[in-house]
Amino acid sequence: MKAVVYQGPEDVAVKEVPDARVENPTDAVVRITTTNICGSDLHMYEGRTSVEEGKVLGHENMGVVEAVGAGVSRLKVGDRVSVPFNIGCGTCRNCVHGWTSFCTRMNPIEGMDGAAYGYANMGPYDGGQAEFLRVPHADFNLLELPEGREHENDFTMLSDIFPTGWHGVELSGMVPGDDVAVFGAGPVGLMAAHSALLKGAARVFVVDKEADRLRLAESIGAIPVDFSAGDPVEQITEQTRGRGVDRGVEAVGYQAHDPAGDEHPELVLDNLVKVVRSTGGIGVVGVYVPQDPGAVTEGAKQGRIGWDYGTFFTKGQSMGTGQAPVMRYNRQLRDLIVAGRATPGFIVSHELPLDQAPEGYRNFDDRVEGWTKVLLHP
Repeated sequence: MKAVVYQGPEDVAVKEVPDARVENPTDAVVRITTTNICGSDLHMYEGRTSVEEGKVLGHENMGVVEAVGAGVSRLKVGDRVSVPFNIGCGTCRNCVHGWTSFCTRMNPIEGMDGAAYGYANMGPYDGGQAEFLRVPHADFNLLELPEGREHENDFTMLSDIFPTGWHGVELSGMVPGDDVAVFGAGPVGLMAAHSALLKGAARVFVVDKEADRLRLAESIGAIPVDFSAGDPVEQITEQTRGRGVDRGVEAVGYQAHDPAGDEHPELVLDNLVKVVRSTGGIGVVGVYVPQDPGAVTEGAKQGRIGWDYGTFFTKGQSMGTGQAPVMRYNRQLRDLIVAGRATPGFIVSHELPLDQAPEGYRNFDDRVEGWTKVLLHP
């Protein structure tokens, strides 16, 4: 089968690899209809992770069940499904408590709880930027979708970024009527803004410097804040009459940059501590890693980031972090899409055949104007 393979920094290629197949009785094989390039894939693409050469990439996947193992009883060939990026066993303590993003059994790497498709340090699993994908524990992990092709560009967000954006808002502790600041208007940040508005936020401020992304934020009713035009904390504080916001979402991660393009991994955390009111909450779903050889400081190379914890403590703020447990949210978000209440596909800018994946990676990573979300169709 054809698949997108990591070959080194800024080098991915579409190659022939062994076909995905049923290896265990509880496996299914999914024929991929849509697979997305995720912003977190760019960390690997840029050489900022320990991903090995030859890895098949892709953790945002959906498609149709092509084959099932003898132990699969809930699903059948022909079912249309969304594949959560988390791979859960379904029976460990974390999975049973709804934390499939921290499954203790599926990742054999020492010290790492949580497994995923096609990603650094997340286990030996091939990704779904390919024609087919093997899904372990399929009865537990797969979400059934209405048959056909309707809502394809909305449903494809259910595997990761829509639940991740929703999770960021949940981690912040938002309740209806709160003001929310989302830092980062990439796909996850835009999903967080969409989620906050769906959940009843009074106002959602979205901070970025890319005009195309800020236009998308404004199109769904959020308030764009261009940090290249001035201090975003000051801009939001002025618009909230000095009060700040109730909740904040970090959707940037460890490669945060200032307007000049210089990297400051603590930048967004510091800004959120400043702009969120005392006793407010912050949800962090931007990616941070334990080791980053390409970091700008020695501490950051070891995952040690010097952010303003003292003010965070003094203000009595709370913070939640970590990858989203997709299955906690994906059924409800699917139903919001079917009902016409949620439209996460609004972020899609490009749909490409699998063979054009290298072009998609290059333009998305270069932040070429208009390249906000890339879908691949094998």
